[in-house]
Amino acid sequence: MPSMSSSKDISLPITDAQQSGCGCSSTQDTSAQQSGCGCSSTQETSAQNKVAATGRSLWRSLGAQSADAEASAFAAREFSAASDLLEGDDRRNFIKIMGAGFALAGMGLTGCRRWPESKIVPNASQPANRTPGVSVTYSTAVDFMGIGYGLVATSFDGRPIKLDGNSAHPYWGGTSTSWMQSRVLELYDPDRSRQVFRSGKPSTDAEFKSWLGERVKAMQAKQGDGLVVLTEKTSSPTMLDMIARFTQTFPKSKVVQWNPIFGNTHREGSNIAFGQPIRSQPQLENATVIVALDWDPFSASPFALRNMRSWADGRRVRAEDPTKQTQNRMYVVEAGVSVSGMAADSRLAVRRGDMPVFVAMIAQALGITGDSALKSAIDRLASCPASKSILGDGEKEIFEQLVKDLKGAKGTSVLVCGDGQPAEVVALVAAINESLGAHGTTLNMEPMSTDTMGLPELVKSMNAGQVDTLMILGANPCYNAPADLDFSKAMGKVPNVARVAYYRDETSVDSACTFHVPQSHFLESWGDVRAPDGTLSVQQPLIQPMIDPAQGGHSAIEALGMLLTMSLGDSQPQDGYALVRRAHMAMSGLAGSTFESAWRTWLDTGIIAGKPITSVNVSSSAGDIARAVNALADAQPANRDASVELCFMNDARVFDGCFANNGWLQELPDPVTKITWDNALLMSVPTMRRLGLSQGSMVTVNGSGRSMQAAAFPVPGMVDDCVSITLGCGRGESAGRLAVNAGFNAYPMRTTSAMRLVRGATVQATGAMYTFAHTQDHGSVDAALIPSVPHDGVQERLPTLVRQTSLASYKTDPNFAGELVHMPHRLSLWQENNLDGAHFRWAMSVDLTTCTGCSACVTACQSENNIPIVGKDQVKRGREMFWIRIDRYFRGSDPAKPNGFAIQPVACMHCENAPCEQVCPVAATVHDADGINSMVYNRCIGTRYCSNNCPYKVRRFNFFDYQRREPVREQSGPLAVKPEYYVDTGPNEWVRMQLNPEVTVRMRGVMEKCSFCVQRIAAAKIKYKNEWVKAGGTSGGTSNFSIPDGAIVTACQQACPAQAIVFGDLNDPKSQVSKLHASKLSYGMLEELNVKPRVKYMAKVINPAVDHSQHEGHSSAPAHEHAASLNNNHGAQS
Repeated sequence: MPSMSSSKDISLPITDAQQSGCGCSSTQDTSAQQSGCGCSSTQETSAQNKVAATGRSLWRSLGAQSADAEASAFAAREFSAASDLLEGDDRRNFIKIMGAGFALAGMGLTGCRRWPESKIVPNASQPANRTPGVSVTYSTAVDFMGIGYGLVATSFDGRPIKLDGNSAHPYWGGTSTSWMQSRVLELYDPDRSRQVFRSGKPSTDAEFKSWLGERVKAMQAKQGDGLVVLTEKTSSPTMLDMIARFTQTFPKSKVVQWNPIFGNTHREGSNIAFGQPIRSQPQLENATVIVALDWDPFSASPFALRNMRSWADGRRVRAEDPTKQTQNRMYVVEAGVSVSGMAADSRLAVRRGDMPVFVAMIAQALGITGDSALKSAIDRLASCPASKSILGDGEKEIFEQLVKDLKGAKGTSVLVCGDGQPAEVVALVAAINESLGAHGTTLNMEPMSTDTMGLPELVKSMNAGQVDTLMILGANPCYNAPADLDFSKAMGKVPNVARVAYYRDETSVDSACTFHVPQSHFLESWGDVRAPDGTLSVQQPLIQPMIDPAQGGHSAIEALGMLLTMSLGDSQPQDGYALVRRAHMAMSGLAGSTFESAWRTWLDTGIIAGKPITSVNVSSSAGDIARAVNALADAQPANRDASVELCFMNDARVFDGCFANNGWLQELPDPVTKITWDNALLMSVPTMRRLGLSQGSMVTVNGSGRSMQAAAFPVPGMVDDCVSITLGCGRGESAGRLAVNAGFNAYPMRTTSAMRLVRGATVQATGAMYTFAHTQDHGSVDAALIPSVPHDGVQERLPTLVRQTSLASYKTDPNFAGELVHMPHRLSLWQENNLDGAHFRWAMSVDLTTCTGCSACVTACQSENNIPIVGKDQVKRGREMFWIRIDRYFRGSDPAKPNGFAIQPVACMHCENAPCEQVCPVAATVHDADGINSMVYNRCIGTRYCSNNCPYKVRRFNFFDYQRREPVREQSGPLAVKPEYYVDTGPNEWVRMQLNPEVTVRMRGVMEKCSFCVQRIAAAKIKYKNEWVKAGGTSGGTSNFSIPDGAIVTACQQACPAQAIVFGDLNDPKSQVSKLHASKLSYGMLEELNVKPRVKYMAKVINPAVDHSQHEGHSSAPAHEHAASLNNNHGAQS
């Protein structure tokens, strides 16, 4: 179980008492507060009363919203909370630390230690076609959740260090997500499986092959009867070819594909609506009105990359004439708060169980006609008791506009519902889309294959003793299968079980597993993938499997190839390279030299022009949909009781749990809650108060005869009487050292009949408290650093940081962004840098209109710049090392119902008149010739004066040699490191292979920050200067070399799915960044300080359904809030 601390009082007011979510009880001694714990001993006023007195209309956390004294004190500290303090009792811990220090000194482990002597030996025989120290890029691909993604991998001296999207890919483009970036770290995971096990004891690959050969002979005699292969969902043509050959060889065998979080809801719903399985793929680039129903298209969706780019294409404000500017409009209807909900123009909070009624209300208002039975069924569902309480007064106005927009945008509108809704709702949404003319325009109707057997049918066969041999390829059903299936118990009834997997985790350590065989990484093996548009890509390896050949290291394709070879003989290839080539020879119809030429081209570009998947013409069956809608009406409860509904959500960081041991993703703050290293039981502020809970309260959730424990966390804007938790957390030791006890496991509550929703759940406090590490108040730019500054003054400043207006207001006042701050003078507090005559003036522009806060830029920066993982204990102290911080704000004075959100990425601004440079006593932070604010690491002595003087709070300090320190969740004892830290000479031998050799690995006591990817700038300078010299230099008619616009792409810009980041040279008036900086929407954060930041923002322009507000900042009064009933329990954004 995760660590807990006991507490007698579990009904504390929700004041976000300690920004890190300390969760200490109200009886805590005041000395804890003095030591930096941040937990008050008493609460004299309720959070609700504080809101009435000092509530803000733009805020980052509940503590900041209520002007809580402790939250303000945390933000006003010179350095991060508790960054200089020991945990617990200061005096006692100090003595312990000093004692341990003397003991280590006696052992020779002093601070000034000498590394063991080693020798450097040059490589006498250099590899062909390689220049040591020069990176090489290869096209490759990855198959994830049954979807193919094109990638480009960067390799240094034979080791992959970076993954990016393939810019040549017609469907995905060159951008990427956080999980895609993090797969390279997974390659070097020290906890990955490298040993064959038989019945829990070490074995060999040869022994496994011998056992498999015996099983194949036995199965051949029965034509495969009793043989089952369980795989993950796949798009690989080669894998599908192998499955076809397998079923042909063993005609009575079965193949089951299992995906725990993206199920068959849409397959079943389309079967109801159209009589065949159809994938309705949204084409958001063609949509002017988008309605997301319990669907988060920008986060934990396999199509998030495409969705963000398509949506952003219809959002950018670039029209030269503001009056002609247009934008799409997105409505999000959801129970929780998602990345898409924060980016929406208008948002409605509706319980997941009430969504069928809400969809029926839309259908009824649109007046779907053509079948009386369907109309009658819709009217019946739309008039259920829940319909009377779904919408408050404010939401009704938004709903009416939603219907009006849909009616006026036939052919350019689309509704999409998520996997959280039953198949019957999917069918009803299909009927609505058909009536709106979405087929073939905003929806591609793509045929899907038919599954022969699902996981429930497999478990039924296992329990009946009908399965003799089960071969599992990658899937982990003992962890993520529905709880009522009890897969582990069923697997115990199968005599022979073999699993090929990357980790020896829950399924492999089960006593019923006969063999566990290590699986190769996709960067170590050959394969192929198919994108949703039909584009094919070859998955080519960049490195040999980092596993002893005697211990396996097979891909799923090779495992099936091995099985078929044992059945068909040596004529059947079994290595991945031969299998992939054979499949593509058959698909392309090419052979000989023609195929070889095409093969080389495919490997070079990463693209194979496959048969495009086009939209098919389908018609819905009104009678079948009517019966489905009537079934929904029958299932609606007659009234509500005091229970809540429990929703299971997808986590965009760990997904189904497959990335739970990835430190980059575990430490990445959740875009909404800003929680790291954990998930939580999320609930609205009123629900938390009603249940008598506070942040961090441990609770027991009961429902459908099952229970689980989790810690509560408030989320402003969530619908009332609903709690939600993400899947994929709370794993055991077998999942890896970073995954163990990270969060809470929700799978035990999930059954085949309640895959996404448990009705009638109860939440009961246990009396214990849990500590969260979240970053929502870290690096607060809006802090009142001087106690005499009133909070009203802070609130007046906030709208100047995140500037926003509506599309209608922008058309009438396009200069609003430049009018929010009065600039009385341009005087500086110190002598300014003289950057006249600089060859380049590098700068960046960030478009807040298209930024979704997905955090892909954060992980890309971490991957590129060797940013370390620090662990939960360090994040709680405010010591996270990310160079990019994603600030998230709530709008509105009511913490229960914020009427909007604001997202702002913040990194080093590279100020021309940098405050940090003025206070560094050793000139460790200086400007280079191009105006980049650079760090000279070997000068830095760690005074941290620069961090204190930075108004943006974007500088990071290395309190440890983090690259050598193993991340820990909780500090155990007086030392914040393990003993090995004092003797290790460097990072883990596997993890260090991922480090980028072009970026310095920083050491303890050194400050660091964003460098504008100076290594990429240097590489471009070398390249284009060499080309200029070869072309004749000055004799060629130019006085100096130039770099084309777009030739330098920073890591964050390269990853951004919405393409909201632009980098370039301000000295080039034709560059994109120059044009954006000259835009009327462009502004600098804290520009009134005259620090002249090189990073500027494009003010956000939204297109709300109901525009009651003017742009913010012309007065100290908060922006107008959408009218809503005080008794309304649903949050609305407009």
